[in-house]
Amino acid sequence: MDPRIRQLAKKLIKSSVCLQTGENILIQSSNAASFPLVEALVDEAYAVGARPYLKISDAKISRAYMRHATREQLELSEKQFFELVKNMQAYISLAAVENQYEQSDLPKDILKMAGEIGKPSLDYRVNRTKWCVLRWPTPGMAQTAEMPSETFEEFYYKVCLLDYEKMSKAMEVLRILMDKTDKVLITGKGTHLEFSIKGIPADKCDGKKNIPDGEICTAPIRESVNGTVYFTAPTIYDSERFSGVSLVFKNGKVADASCEQGSNDKLNDILNRDEGSRFIGEFAIGLNPHVVKPMLNILFDEKIAGSFHLALGQCYDESPNGNNSQIHWDMVCIQTSEYGGGEMYFDDVLIRKDGRFVLPELEGLNPENLI
Repeated sequence: MDPRIRQLAKKLIKSSVCLQTGENILIQSSNAASFPLVEALVDEAYAVGARPYLKISDAKISRAYMRHATREQLELSEKQFFELVKNMQAYISLAAVENQYEQSDLPKDILKMAGEIGKPSLDYRVNRTKWCVLRWPTPGMAQTAEMPSETFEEFYYKVCLLDYEKMSKAMEVLRILMDKTDKVLITGKGTHLEFSIKGIPADKCDGKKNIPDGEICTAPIRESVNGTVYFTAPTIYDSERFSGVSLVFKNGKVADASCEQGSNDKLNDILNRDEGSRFIGEFAIGLNPHVVKPMLNILFDEKIAGSFHLALGQCYDESPNGNNSQIHWDMVCIQTSEYGGGEMYFDDVLIRKDGRFVLPELEGLNPENLI
């Protein structure tokens, strides 16, 4: 076995979910390509005296199942899965994405129904277990990243095995500043957006819940968001691709949504899923020095150095703003010079320009200081 797989498995078990003797962990994996890491995770779980449980699936088989699934089927499956999840102290989800469009022809009413039915177990996993989500490198991922497979694999391990302890220490200054901040103003290409984060805790994402990682997140006061934001990175949701998404907010709610590529109707269908899907549940700043361009995989794209992202829908318990939704859709705006630049102000003080932190106390978060 590639020693990097063992190294990653140890990092996930011992650092990301901090698995302890006697605990139960659910390892959920889709597609056989990821099985080498699943095997290593099982070994590492046993090595710390924990009990691993497995849920294995395949994207093509899942598509065949979902095409004609009934509410009765989905509810029974969810009931069984939820009973398993409630006995877990830790959870790792691992997907080997061969084709991001595998579910693109599934009926949207089934996807909506599945999201609604699956929300209780999702909420439990997010709020009641030690969890981590990651991907496994595949030719499909290399293709969307526009890299040869071998080059992408090297990139994958470099990003996933970053020194997150070093990053975490550098993040602390920004976390403290965000906790003290009231007004946020973001300007740039097609963007002039204002909101308040006063009183909502900032959370360091430093290798625990995502691998790769590298962001500091909070949430806006729900009704405080006003203005326009243009997302410079493309995005995929429910196997639908959208580029050049522009959102107009009035008192926190998306009043107008459009895209340059993709279907405006499908974009708005997603935003009409429920009452919370047109409100923001997360605001975060990307910091990973190795991730510098979008690759249509949100676990990587939301960590892009010099970016920020907003998530439509569900907020996190760590940074609660009261928004509740079955969706959590991260959209990324890269503000480096290559992508049009931009400015970020906290309480009228410029903290970042064209993707680089300009306050002396934050310069440790610029890419060259995190590698």
